[in-house]
Amino acid sequence: MSTVGTPLTISVVICVYTEDRWEDILAAVASVRAQSHPALETLLVVDHNEALRDRLTKEYKDDPDLRVYANAGPRGLSAGRNTGIAASRGEVVAFLDDDAVAERDWLRHLAAGYADPAVMAVGGRTEPVWASGRRPDWFPEEFDWVVGCTYRGLPPGRARVRNVLGGNASFRREVFDAAGGFATGIGRDGDKRPLGCEETELCIRLTRARPDAVLLIDDRAVIHHRVPGAREHFGYFRSRTYAEGLSKALVARSVGADKGLESERRYATRVLPAGVVRGLRDAALARPGGARRAGAIVAGVLTAAGGYVVGSVRARRGGATFTVAPVEPAEGGAHG
Repeated sequence: MSTVGTPLTISVVICVYTEDRWEDILAAVASVRAQSHPALETLLVVDHNEALRDRLTKEYKDDPDLRVYANAGPRGLSAGRNTGIAASRGEVVAFLDDDAVAERDWLRHLAAGYADPAVMAVGGRTEPVWASGRRPDWFPEEFDWVVGCTYRGLPPGRARVRNVLGGNASFRREVFDAAGGFATGIGRDGDKRPLGCEETELCIRLTRARPDAVLLIDDRAVIHHRVPGAREHFGYFRSRTYAEGLSKALVARSVGADKGLESERRYATRVLPAGVVRGLRDAALARPGGARRAGAIVAGVLTAAGGYVVGSVRARRGGATFTVAPVEPAEGGAHG
């Protein structure tokens, strides 16, 4: 635990899986190196890709504050994060996506939230960087979570939330002692179906284990997340919303529908109807994309609901499961 006047130590974990993102990975690491609140260390966790691991080893062999690890668990983002947690030494573990760059004060704003000892997790704001140079006019801000970014409907400023968003998040180390690590079998797995919700499930599990825990988001802790061209199309939007429904069904099965869907009810009954009205109003005013944004919101709701129904049936039949394991400290580990 930091003492008064001693900076909070933060380990930054970046999970990587493909050489196609080589330049993005280098940019992500460079943004961590440039932080006004220096990271204690940066850990790159490579998801079952020996060629990428070897290449990163050579790239950072002279950097004493950066270490490269192979994912010690099953393929996927959750096990990669757990590997990073086990290898880290900071009082707080922060996560940054491999295709994102953090603003200079990202860690400083995350660290500020931990001045209150009751705070167990702090997340930030993730802004999209569209490959085409601008947001597609049909793409509603209410669904920016589809591309891993902060969406319209989240509270502004520093606010208490049920869960943080995984690509721009941090947790006290003791969280993983109290609640275990990220669940495997629920989140991303390379280029397969774009599932999610692993951070939601962890946060709900945390507040069950520690009812006094406070979780925050601070919209001053900003990262910029690249959205590739393939994710600017409606086909990806549809597959991602369907996958979200599947994931939410798993979470609800684990923690109960009351907690598992608590935030989603407000989102579905307040935020999304307001978005539809706004889109139709824009259409009436002849603003580009208004009607299509309204239609995308309706389509997104229906597709997510369909995924939830399918996921619920699978979960009841035992065809969809996930595993939560304790995070054991790593021994040694390669510098590269």
